[in-house]
Amino acid sequence: MADKKKKIGKVLIANRGEIALRILRTVKELSMDSVVIYEKPDSEAYYIRLADDAIMIGDGPRKDYLDIEKIIWAARKTGSDAIHPGYGFLSEIPDFSAECERAGIIFIGPPPDVIRNLGNKVIAREIMEKADIPFIPGTKDLFRGDAGLREAIAFGRKVGYPIMLKASSGGGGRGIRKVTSEADLEFQLPQARAEALSAFGDESVYVEKCIEAPRHVEIQILADQYGNIIHLGSRDCSIQRRHQKLLEIAPADLPPDVLNAMYDAAIEAARVAGYVNAGTVEFLVDSKTNEFWFMEMNTRLQVEHTVTEELTGVDIVREQIRIAEGERLRIPEERIHLLGKAVQVRINAEDPKNNFMPEGGKRLEVYQSPGGPGVRLDGLVYQGYKIPTEYDSLMVKMTIRGFNWEQTIQRLKRALQGFLIVGPKSTTAFYLAICDEPDFLAGKFDTSYLETHPEIFKYPEGEREIAKLSRLIAETHAKKMNPYAY
Repeated sequence: MADKKKKIGKVLIANRGEIALRILRTVKELSMDSVVIYEKPDSEAYYIRLADDAIMIGDGPRKDYLDIEKIIWAARKTGSDAIHPGYGFLSEIPDFSAECERAGIIFIGPPPDVIRNLGNKVIAREIMEKADIPFIPGTKDLFRGDAGLREAIAFGRKVGYPIMLKASSGGGGRGIRKVTSEADLEFQLPQARAEALSAFGDESVYVEKCIEAPRHVEIQILADQYGNIIHLGSRDCSIQRRHQKLLEIAPADLPPDVLNAMYDAAIEAARVAGYVNAGTVEFLVDSKTNEFWFMEMNTRLQVEHTVTEELTGVDIVREQIRIAEGERLRIPEERIHLLGKAVQVRINAEDPKNNFMPEGGKRLEVYQSPGGPGVRLDGLVYQGYKIPTEYDSLMVKMTIRGFNWEQTIQRLKRALQGFLIVGPKSTTAFYLAICDEPDFLAGKFDTSYLETHPEIFKYPEGEREIAKLSRLIAETHAKKMNPYAY
C-alpha cells in the first residue's frame, strides 16, 4: 500500500452477489463511480443494474472470478483506480494484492505480505506466539509421507484425542477434519491433504488439539497505515453447520474482563502482524471457564460484518476505502458504544432437513421480504430470480437489532414470519424453530449447538395459505388470467 494519500475516483468490485451490492452502495454514497464484473451465469444479477459500469469477464462458473489477470484487465479497461475484493474468491490471495500494486491500482485491503503471513495458519500461530497471545497447542506443517503421519501420531499421543486436522492455507470452514483415534488419523490424513490441495492449491496440513464444544468469538478491528488500531467489539459465531456460520450475534455474551482481554489480544495481534485495513481476529472460548485461544485472523471483510455495523454505526466498507486512500482512522475508541444486541441470519436456498442441501436451479415464484424497526436486509434476489447452481445458496442476509436480547429475538421472529418465499426451500422456518428453543433464548450455545439440539429440525413444513395466495396473484398478473379458473 502506498504511503501517500491518493484519492479514489472509480472502484471495481471484484466479487458477485450480495457483497457486490453492499460495497456498491457505499461507493455511491462516497460519490465514486462503480464497476462490477460478472460471469455469464450471473447475467440476471441485481447488482449489475445498479453499477455505473459492468463488464462480463467470462462464461464461468467461478473460474473467472478467480482469474487475477482478467480482473486487472477489467480494471484497466474501465479506468478504475481501486479494486475491492469483497470476501471469498481472491480476497485473501496475496498475489492479487501484489498484482494490483504492480498495476498501480489501489487494493482495498491489507498489503500482500500481511495476507500471505496470516493466510498460512502455521505462520500466523508463530506471529501470535511472538505477541504472547494464547493459541491452541498444535504442530507446524506436517512432513510429507510417513514422516508426517508419525509426527501427527506423536502429537495425538501427547495431547490426547480428539485432535483436528487443518489445511495450513484453509479458510471459510473448509479443510478441517476431526480425528478421534490413531486409526482414524491414518485414514483421514491422506484425504485431508487431497482436500487441501483441491481447495487451496496447497496440500500442507497441520494438527491441532481439539477444543470440545467451544464458543467461536471474533473481534472486528480497523487499522490504518500509521499504526492506529481500534476494535469494533465482538461477535459470537458459534452456531454453525459443517464449520460454516449460520447465525451471528453481537456483542458476544462474555464477562467484561474476558472481552477486554480479547480486545487487547486482537489489537496486539494486528500490531505485531503489521496489519492495515479491516480484519477479524477469531478465538475459541471454553464455554465453562471462558479461557480463550487464538484461532486465525481473516484478512478481509467478513460476511457477518453487518451485525457490527448495526451495533456501532460504523460503515466498515467506508472505513476500508478511506484507509486505502491513506487517511487516518477518525474513530476514537471511546466512540465505540455497543448498545443493544444485533443478530444476523443467512437466508439460504437450502433444505435444513436434508443436510442443508442447496436448492439451486429453482426460481423464486414469489419473494416478499420483511421490514420495520430494527430490520436490515442485504440480498441479491428478487421475484422471478433463478437460484444459480454454480454458486453458493445465499439469498439474503437479515440483520436484526434490538434494545436487548429479548427484543432482538422478538423482532427476529416477526421478521422471519414476514418472509414469503415460494419456489426453493429456505432456512426461514429453521431459524424460527431456533427462536423458540430454550437454550438459544437463554443465550446458551456453542459450536455443537446443531448436534445437541436435533429438535430444531422438527419444525412444521407446508406452504402457508398466504404464500399460496401470493403465488396465485403473481401468476394471474403474469399470465393476465387466473391459471386455476375453469
